[in-house]
Amino acid sequence: MSFSPETLLYALFGGVVPALIWLYFLLKEDARCPEPRSLILIAFGTGMLAIPLSLPLQHFAITHLPSGIPSPGLPVLIAWAFIEETAKYGLAALLVLWRRDVNESIDFVVYMITVALGFAAIENMLFLIGPLADGQLQAGIATQNLRFVGSTLVHIICSAIVGFALGITYLKGKVAKISAVTAGLILAITLHTVFNFLIISKDGSHTVLAFITVWVGTIIFLGLFEIFKYVRYHRLPKNTC
Repeated sequence: MSFSPETLLYALFGGVVPALIWLYFLLKEDARCPEPRSLILIAFGTGMLAIPLSLPLQHFAITHLPSGIPSPGLPVLIAWAFIEETAKYGLAALLVLWRRDVNESIDFVVYMITVALGFAAIENMLFLIGPLADGQLQAGIATQNLRFVGSTLVHIICSAIVGFALGITYLKGKVAKISAVTAGLILAITLHTVFNFLIISKDGSHTVLAFITVWVGTIIFLGLFEIFKYVRYHRLPKNTC
């Protein structure tokens, strides 16, 4: 297997562009009171940075936890989800969420999703490199389609859960915030683990169930996002932000 510059470029394009499409729709939903584009870019880059932080820890998990080789067992899947969700949130808290522009409940959701999309962009790129390097263009396209609909949505939903937890407790005390974030991370890790467990079933019989789970989560997410938007805009005079 060889990794030519063209292969890396195509993989990067295939990973980043779909994530940017999702980001476009997210920002369009928040168009009335848009976030600073510079901070959106920082958040997207923050998600990308979470990949090199996560990969060594995930490698350690698959080589040291039970049933890690040849295929991931449940302890490994839980560890992988834990590593990814805490890495995304930890870096977001360190680099993004403390800034003064993050000053409304819905902002936490927007920025956590943006971080998730940055993470998904690089993760999708890494999944594309293998098929493209082997000259399997159709397999690469199939992989990208599945990840565009499935895995990217999982990252969006899981990070949105943490964002909602932060948004709900934005004006609460420290104990309430810590409790909400902890609960949000536990729920996000659980959902991420369930999806991974279903998607890697040996005979593929649970793949449909995995995607049903994702779309149910998406519907719930969209409903909550609209509620946050309504609360924000209902409190604002018309044509103001």
